[in-house]
Amino acid sequence: MFLSESRLRELILSIFLLFSAFILAYSITSNWNGWSVIKPQTYPPCETSELFKFTCSSSWKGMIETIKIAILATFFGTIISLPFALISSRNLFPHYITYPARISLAAFRSLPSLIWAIIFVILVGLGPFAGILAMTIYTVGYLGKLQYESIEGMNSVPLEAANSMGLSKLEISLGVVVPETANNLISQTIFMFEYNVRHGTVIGIVGAGGIGYYINLYLKFLQYDKVIAYLIIIFFVVMLIDLVSIYVRSFFTDENDSHRASWAGVLLPTSIISGNKDK
Repeated sequence: MFLSESRLRELILSIFLLFSAFILAYSITSNWNGWSVIKPQTYPPCETSELFKFTCSSSWKGMIETIKIAILATFFGTIISLPFALISSRNLFPHYITYPARISLAAFRSLPSLIWAIIFVILVGLGPFAGILAMTIYTVGYLGKLQYESIEGMNSVPLEAANSMGLSKLEISLGVVVPETANNLISQTIFMFEYNVRHGTVIGIVGAGGIGYYINLYLKFLQYDKVIAYLIIIFFVVMLIDLVSIYVRSFFTDENDSHRASWAGVLLPTSIISGNKDK
């Protein structure tokens, strides 16, 4: 419990410092025209309270849409990629099954998500639905590879025991492989969500929804100050998601807090910190 509280305190401090950095940057450049992107849009009229007027801004709407695309793409991509990963694992299935499955996963990730977005914008039209389909396809290819590598790296003893008991491949996959590799699979899924948020900011440039749509819009009108403001906001949001992702993934990986860096280590020499711990 102490280790979890330590991680939580570190997360809160990191978020506080990140938020303080954003407020400082905003206060220094408060008269800059680029920050108009965080002001509520004139149409449709904003009906929220004064405190939450920022939720009517284009930057908020675009960022929230990007995060929604990433959540749905990660969810559907995980559901589809796991069966592919299982039949791609050479310690579970013969080569004539694993090779076609691996080729399929390679095909899904051979094109970047931006190209998939262009393809689906042509097929289903503009909007976030095309973005969800594009990010889902890429997630299947990318996450599937991570998953089958984790499965192939698991301890062979449980598999040998399951085979000696005469269990079917389905029973082995669901009853042995998934529980044994669950921590890695969950950690990889969280990482994939983090990855999708970063790349989801780009696909809107081709009309697949998200904050990239607004970036492309202001680029066309040569309003580079607003584009830079969007990029600054994306940076801070991605950093925030990275911090939360690192915290959540720490519960599913074998991390040892005694070897983890701390905020105190940034300001004080290691010898002083070690001496205080010994006392």
